[in-house]
Amino acid sequence: MSKIKILLAEDDPSQAALLSMALKQMGFEATHAKNGHEALDVLSEHAYDLIITDLKLGDLDGLKIVAAAKKAHPESEVVVITGHGSIDTAVAAIKAGAFDYLTKPIDSDELSIVLHKALERKSLLGEVKRLREEVKDKYSFEGIVYASPKMGGVLDLVRKVAATEAVVLVQGESGTGKELVARAIHEKSTRRAGAFVAINCGAMPEGLLESELFGHVKGSFTGADRNKRGLFEEASGGTLFLDEISETAPAFQVKLLRALQEGEIRRVGDNRPIKVSGRLITATNKNLEKMVQEGKFREDLYYRLKVFPISLPALRERPEDILPLAEHFLRKAVKKSGAKAARISPKAAEALKAYSWPGNVRELEHAVERILIMAEGSVIEEADIPPEMRAGAKSKA
Repeated sequence: MSKIKILLAEDDPSQAALLSMALKQMGFEATHAKNGHEALDVLSEHAYDLIITDLKLGDLDGLKIVAAAKKAHPESEVVVITGHGSIDTAVAAIKAGAFDYLTKPIDSDELSIVLHKALERKSLLGEVKRLREEVKDKYSFEGIVYASPKMGGVLDLVRKVAATEAVVLVQGESGTGKELVARAIHEKSTRRAGAFVAINCGAMPEGLLESELFGHVKGSFTGADRNKRGLFEEASGGTLFLDEISETAPAFQVKLLRALQEGEIRRVGDNRPIKVSGRLITATNKNLEKMVQEGKFREDLYYRLKVFPISLPALRERPEDILPLAEHFLRKAVKKSGAKAARISPKAAEALKAYSWPGNVRELEHAVERILIMAEGSVIEEADIPPEMRAGAKSKA
């Protein structure tokens, strides 16, 4: 692990010597700038984890160092030192972007505490930034990996509907990325600052699903020992995503239809209406139109949900996307596991493209993780592809 790098701007030689020694004992790597202009020159060429600057430099106001440091390297934290401690100087320093300030004479223990807190804040902000970028990459249009015209057409629809308030129905086989598309719509909509709340309707019994979505009041059923907000309320101002909507029972469908028509819900055991304003996106891997014809799904609800339908093609219908997706998942798996950097050989690529991928994109992602574990070297060869996939590809050929 590399040492923490600190720039110390201090024009008092004795003070600089004491601080430099203290920083070295703490395990930090310190660079000393003898005056303000030298500090500015150094900052223009190098980045530091922390900057410590005196507020009373002979040739330059230390607040200018603070402002310059935060402008050049926003991720760096700044601690100021003053022999003229007052509320005014503290406020001015923090307004300029400083993390904290210390007054002379400097206590080494206090210095250590402040510096470590500053580093903790720097680390936390860096993690927040990384997570935001990860979410942005994962759920932005650009982050959806594709090369096929079919997926290009799907994303054109996503782009158009994201700017509206329309109810969206995403249809496609299991593993095609229906929730990914729903999240992309949310992230590009005016509701992006609100919550994205997702639930799989097929994963829980009808009674529990109703309670989860609409909420309940205390005493409404055995075990209801308190009032509970439902997911409709949690998603107000944001987006509610109901996956596998085809798995819901007729009684639930009636209540969902009423919620959509009236823009309000009633908690289980309560007659009082609660206004909700979440955007609804639903998804299914079934043919809802056929289910309506067979009397297995309410026709009026179907048309309420199908205001803007988006159909996701199966991976076998867009073979141009197989290799780009496989390479994307490989980079992701390498980063996650710390394995050797790997690439896919031409023969292995042909085997992946020839397989039918009944589990679609989800199956491909899991397969790549498995292949990376099994691969002997840094290049994935055809022999590293699971036998059943190679067999399936050959039978197809």
